[in-house]
Amino acid sequence: MNSTDKNPAEVINNSDSNIWLLEQVTPLARQINCLEIDRIADLCIKNIPKLVGASFASLYILDETNNILHLHKHNHPFLINKIVSLNQTPTPLMVMAIRSKELILVPDIDSHKKPIIRKSQRVFAENYRTKNCAIAPLICQDRVVGVLNLADKMDSDHFNSGDIALIELFSQLVGASIGNIKLFEKIQRQATTDGLTGLVNHKTFYEILEKELWRSRRYGGRISLIMIDIDNLKNINDAYGHRAGDKAIRKISKKIKECIRQIDTAARYGGDEFAVILLNTSLDDATVVAQRMVDAVASSPTTWQKEQIQLSISVGLGQYDAETTPEDITSRSDQALYMAKQAGKNTVRIFEPTKNDR
Repeated sequence: MNSTDKNPAEVINNSDSNIWLLEQVTPLARQINCLEIDRIADLCIKNIPKLVGASFASLYILDETNNILHLHKHNHPFLINKIVSLNQTPTPLMVMAIRSKELILVPDIDSHKKPIIRKSQRVFAENYRTKNCAIAPLICQDRVVGVLNLADKMDSDHFNSGDIALIELFSQLVGASIGNIKLFEKIQRQATTDGLTGLVNHKTFYEILEKELWRSRRYGGRISLIMIDIDNLKNINDAYGHRAGDKAIRKISKKIKECIRQIDTAARYGGDEFAVILLNTSLDDATVVAQRMVDAVASSPTTWQKEQIQLSISVGLGQYDAETTPEDITSRSDQALYMAKQAGKNTVRIFEPTKNDR
């Protein structure tokens, strides 16, 4: 039957349906194209399921470093997995979808053959009204960034060709947006952190120090600042090469980080120099932290080509009120650091203010 033989009412109804669908899809696609992960997650959980007639949806984001899927948002009224490992056995459907980079459609989870779904993989199956589901890998530039799951098709026992086309379309759009967010976050991290150590860089250190001084002026409090210098780094570079020196810098930065709290800030201030901002910390407590750093580094030599290299640091610190400028704060702790160097290195010295400094 050609188009001229079709029932006019059917043609009109199909046309109306296509226009309605286009009116739904177009603004939704525009909204997905953003850099707000929570907004994208809301659309995945609320809007996309409505378009394909699914009751339940869950969005997982892939942590490539640890090979783990993290549940970001869902609309299930019952328990579902918050974390799914890519290495667990038997292999979950989401992991199969990630590895194949293809949509997995399951009309009947009990009888599905490709892939076969074991009973141990259907821990929460009894919570669903139907036995169908769709597992869509979210892909950006051929890399999987997450998974969107849809379950319980409301008006049928399976997802039809129209549903599948929509699921594949939106999985590509969502994948591209999440990939853009990850790239944007990576660029932001690179702009604020030191590439070798992962600590904040010189510029970000001063921004944080300014912010904390402003907070102290408004709410009260004092700031302790530790300045740290690696002892004899030039000798390490000359004797073993700069790659060995870089390894020493990384090792020391890790030890510094281990000695402070999450609310404190450790920065790579310069080539062989570090700075640490300690919030709401007395001078006595800051001195304890500084000595802990000296001891931690001294007891943790690094190795290069099977040869052990002893490490040590010199540390200077002081405590400052909110009226002190960032430049004065770093300069005064740096003076204490110089005294530590003069005292023979591998030690701690405290800045003692004179009358002019008060």
